[in-house]
Amino acid sequence: MPYNCLRMDSRNKAGDTKPRTKPRRLHAFWERVTEGKKIQQLWGQFVSEAKASYGLYSKDVDWEDIGRARSRFARFWRAVWAMFTAMLMKLSPSRRVLLLLAVILELMSIDIGSDAETRSNFVLGVVGMAILFILLALELADRVTMKRDLEIAREIQQWLVPELAPKIDGIEIAFATRPQNTVAGDYYDAFFRPLTPQQSAAPLMVAVADVAGKSVPAALLMATFQASLRALAITPVPLGEIVDGLDRYCRAHSLDGRRFTTAFLAEIDPQTRQMNYVNAGHNDPVLRRASGNIERLATGGPPFGLPSLTDTPIAYRSARVQLQPGDLLIIFTDGVVEAVNDSDAEYGEARLLANIESAPQESSDATLKRIMSDVNAFVGPARQHDDITCLVLRVTA
Repeated sequence: MPYNCLRMDSRNKAGDTKPRTKPRRLHAFWERVTEGKKIQQLWGQFVSEAKASYGLYSKDVDWEDIGRARSRFARFWRAVWAMFTAMLMKLSPSRRVLLLLAVILELMSIDIGSDAETRSNFVLGVVGMAILFILLALELADRVTMKRDLEIAREIQQWLVPELAPKIDGIEIAFATRPQNTVAGDYYDAFFRPLTPQQSAAPLMVAVADVAGKSVPAALLMATFQASLRALAITPVPLGEIVDGLDRYCRAHSLDGRRFTTAFLAEIDPQTRQMNYVNAGHNDPVLRRASGNIERLATGGPPFGLPSLTDTPIAYRSARVQLQPGDLLIIFTDGVVEAVNDSDAEYGEARLLANIESAPQESSDATLKRIMSDVNAFVGPARQHDDITCLVLRVTA
């Protein structure tokens, strides 16, 4: 082969690496930006976030006043101004001034006249864009700082709940939680209480609770609820006294009932499989017997922390249930059944019951994953509206 041909061939081979390197870098950058999500997933996420943001701003708008405008054109501009004002007032005073300045500069840059005016307007537009970019950077910095603080709060919250379920012969326990925000107001626990002389085995305490509200305020109250339950549970008192103590504590810290707590508390004898429980205004757990029959555990009373007309403690009722091999107990918070999709349709208890009724003889972990996957498939890309928590207990022997 002639030398020129060899040189051209070597150039082509060497040149092949350059065009390939750039697309790879672009692809890697795109994957990092999108976190591997497809365009449909990104669009669905954007739509759900846009709906949530619209709800945040629109609640500050007086839509009745806008509706009194005479023409559609007037109503449109009133709505635009009202939404802009709602967004503006979410900022600090200094950032409000910057945003107004940026908008004014952008509007001034629209006018097109002579070449000199065009260049001047172009400069105004660039300055306006620069101010908007600075505002974006400031808001992102605040968001990153807040997210870091929330991540620390989430780590602390994770210390308050068990990472692994206790090992019990003949009983399997699995649990999962997904906060609506970084931290949650949902609580779940499973631990052994101290053994008393009257007992042959340390009783197992199982708890699932839901503090009214979301995010940081609910998470703080959840932490105090956990501490109260743990403190009461280490004392040799029956379940009824623990429930009364929790109600007294919650009433003293519920902000006149605005931060009440629903809870399901159960004490199980690991040897006899007898379960004593109290349902304090919580979603009725589902007990599917080995025969396939469904029972709802509703005995108890109102949520903890509701204001009372008298200082007399609320008399919570308890009930006893004998668990048998093959029984399946599902305890969940309202975030499971009230999960909504893009059409604002709720997942509902009917779907949950159908899922539980069709559950095969599988591990508690497999049942939990199937329930959570079914909820996720129903919700799709819609934004989560509440904390989701589920605990599954299966009696195997």
